[in-house]
Amino acid sequence: MSIIETEAALHAAHRDNHTHRDVNGGWLRPAVFGAMDGLVSNLALMTGVAGGSVAPQTIVITGLAGLAAGAFSMAAGEYTSVASQRELVQAELEVERRELRKHPVDEMEELAALYAARGVEPALAREVAMQLSRDPEQALEIHAREELGIDPDDLPSPLLAAVSSFASFALGALLPVLPYLLGATALWPAVLCALIGLFACGALVARVTARSWWYSGLRQLALGAAAAAVTYGLGAAFGAVF
Repeated sequence: MSIIETEAALHAAHRDNHTHRDVNGGWLRPAVFGAMDGLVSNLALMTGVAGGSVAPQTIVITGLAGLAAGAFSMAAGEYTSVASQRELVQAELEVERRELRKHPVDEMEELAALYAARGVEPALAREVAMQLSRDPEQALEIHAREELGIDPDDLPSPLLAAVSSFASFALGALLPVLPYLLGATALWPAVLCALIGLFACGALVARVTARSWWYSGLRQLALGAAAAAVTYGLGAAFGAVF
């Protein structure tokens, strides 16, 4: 009894400790990077304009225009990219479906060869391939996974990608504009708000990386501050010339 209990405890410990990070990042990674993109680009745009010593109203209009233009651009680009990728995948799936219909035996042998190449005994590999090939849709799914590295039932949605990109970019781009909308007339509250947001986004990214939250946060803050400083300098230089 004690041996069985010990083995059960070891299995439970292995199950609890043998976990991995989400290497794909799930929804968090693209959402945070979209927000950071909006933050950095709109902060840089606004500081560049502010460097030219323009009125606060001009900075607000610039920030709102940058928000709208960037969000729509991100959404359109993401929709086109994901839709094109989805269409390519569907075209390849149709090729595979046609091959399964025309040459079922050859496709079954191909699947058996794949399993054999991975160390399965040839006879067993052929038996497994034969059983899996009885259902054409199941066979298509397996061939898609093995040959194309895709899951036919888990293709990304272009509309969802576009909406997510629009929302995350707009949220990030709104932060530098927000102090002006609340009555600020100086640039520093907008910069402070944006830098805090950049630090928070960088810290969130640490959830899907091996870095510490403070390192990721400070790195993103430094990159955003550098972009803002460069564009402010350029704005000041051009403002002095014109």
